[in-house]
Amino acid sequence: MSAAVRPSTELGVFLRSRRARLAPEEAGLTRGDGVRRTPGLRREEVAALAGISIDYYIRLERGTERHPSPSVIDSLARALQLDADEHEHLRELAARVDRTDHAEIAAPTRHVRSGPRLLLEQLRPFPAYVTNRIGDLLAWNPAGIRMLPGIEDWPAARRNIARFAFLHPAAHALYVNREAQLTGLVSGLRRLAAIQPDAKDLRELVGELTVKSTEFARLWERYDIDRYRHGSKTLRHPVVGALTATYQVMQLDGTDEQSLLAYYAEPATPEHDAFVLLDRLEHPMVSTEASTRAERR
Repeated sequence: MSAAVRPSTELGVFLRSRRARLAPEEAGLTRGDGVRRTPGLRREEVAALAGISIDYYIRLERGTERHPSPSVIDSLARALQLDADEHEHLRELAARVDRTDHAEIAAPTRHVRSGPRLLLEQLRPFPAYVTNRIGDLLAWNPAGIRMLPGIEDWPAARRNIARFAFLHPAAHALYVNREAQLTGLVSGLRRLAAIQPDAKDLRELVGELTVKSTEFARLWERYDIDRYRHGSKTLRHPVVGALTATYQVMQLDGTDEQSLLAYYAEPATPEHDAFVLLDRLEHPMVSTEASTRAERR
């Protein structure tokens, strides 16, 4: 991402991505006999479904209409069949479309207060870690960092959840349903780019991942929206084997946009046993070959 995307343009990018994925039949329209050069819905079809003029909709996509009303945004959300997370994102984009302040956003602090660190310790044996807004790994308990096999091979400054998922060789074997499980990571960065387009650390991370990973670039272009607050991941871990790990993400109020992610499991389940094993490992997992290959990329 060589340059920041302004809020007005980002609204148009999102609208185009949503109409491109919606087939006419899904919107209750007839495809007709002619050749459709536009994937998904045409602009005039979206405008008709939303009850607005085609000229007004074109201005929205081009970023020249800077005052979309809440009722128009809600109508577009219905026309494009957005889910709750996508609808909320559309509202966020519309609220920022008329912003003119584009000051450089400083990178957040990497310091983690003693309170969250104590929570990480108290959560053992459940894996848990703290990240900043772009997913840099800031603090963790033993099982937490071991859920990301091989990330300890990297210097602390490079330990980022998305960077690990897309660039570390060990991650390619870790995620069983890889695309579905990584959509949330890309979505979080995509949403952040829409509301903080001038954040240097975000631009640098997205730029690196876009250049080095065609998989990331494809998911970034797809523009999925997933709030990534809770769910489960099916993993094939090199130490504890296959497991389905349930997680919860919690925003840490009073911090510099830090979050705590914790995995959990019922007692006497294979997942709980796996967490206990990861917590009690006497030595960190070493992945020298993976580390060497990853650093060469």
